[in-house]
Amino acid sequence: MKSCSESYKAAGVDITAGYKAVELMKSHIAKTMTSGVVSDIGGFGGLFELDMTNITRPVLVSGTDGVGTKLKIAFLMDKHDTVGIDCVAMCVNDIICCGAKPQFFLDYIACGKNVPERIEAIVKGVAEGCVQSGCALVGGETAEMPGFYPEDEYDLAGFSVGVVDKSKILDKTTVKAGDAIIAIPSSGVHSNGFSLVRKVFDVESADIKSPVAELGGKSVGETLLTPTKIYVKPILALLDEVKVKSISHITGGGFYENIPRSLPNGCTAKIDKAALRILPIFDLIMKTGNIPERDMFNTFNMGVGMSVIVDKADAEKAVEILKANGEDAYIMGEVVNGDEGVIIE
Repeated sequence: MKSCSESYKAAGVDITAGYKAVELMKSHIAKTMTSGVVSDIGGFGGLFELDMTNITRPVLVSGTDGVGTKLKIAFLMDKHDTVGIDCVAMCVNDIICCGAKPQFFLDYIACGKNVPERIEAIVKGVAEGCVQSGCALVGGETAEMPGFYPEDEYDLAGFSVGVVDKSKILDKTTVKAGDAIIAIPSSGVHSNGFSLVRKVFDVESADIKSPVAELGGKSVGETLLTPTKIYVKPILALLDEVKVKSISHITGGGFYENIPRSLPNGCTAKIDKAALRILPIFDLIMKTGNIPERDMFNTFNMGVGMSVIVDKADAEKAVEILKANGEDAYIMGEVVNGDEGVIIE
């Protein structure tokens, strides 16, 4: 007998819409399948077999995150096929900071009303993020929650697991004064600071769909929805050829909160502000909201998605490898003695 419940539907939950959403998303999920996947979508758990080649002491590294209030921009723009990339990025970019390779990903979508085509668009983005990071989408959950979320809104979160050989876990205690700090550019605001962004641009009332000269003719909404860049493959390529000491994913808290997490006690990151390639969207946020520069660097990535610390002698090689893998990396500073955390001058 086909599963359906008129009583549940009358209460606001249409389980048949859930089945349709699953059918629509299957082709996107199929693109993420890797050799480790053991199970099909639809079971009670996602099964994954680890490839232990060249790994003697495996350590699992997990990461979980959401997209935050950037979703509000997606609602206003009625564009839902990129926020899934953000969701994956926020998890796998954290995992790679340990030197771990992401293996699989699971998503969680909670919505006021299950519109199968919208769920498909969301999962399409999640699948694209998984392809970009080389991990498999082994499962997920879509929860229809009428009365809890408005019909046209949803929340999105995810969880990923990676693996690294214990001997290859990045060790920030090896960082010392004189080491080079390399910047890997961001694609935009990524997925942090959107409560401030929404206030600055008054997104609920203002026109965020019209072209803006300062943004190269793109609209504010389009620019803000630019997906978070996924750094997994370039970083893995770098780790294969250079001794990387530590990595920082520049997310909420900006430079001042995140870079110190990749430093040992007694070391400070000295950033050359003139070297930074600050994106136009950040200049517009700062000007429109009259935001102090210190607050900008303590909230946003300011055009730097990842910082990588290597020995000064390895810096040029590291930059070349990252460029060869599609990232226009550059040296943005050095490590100095001190306990200030970060100095930007």
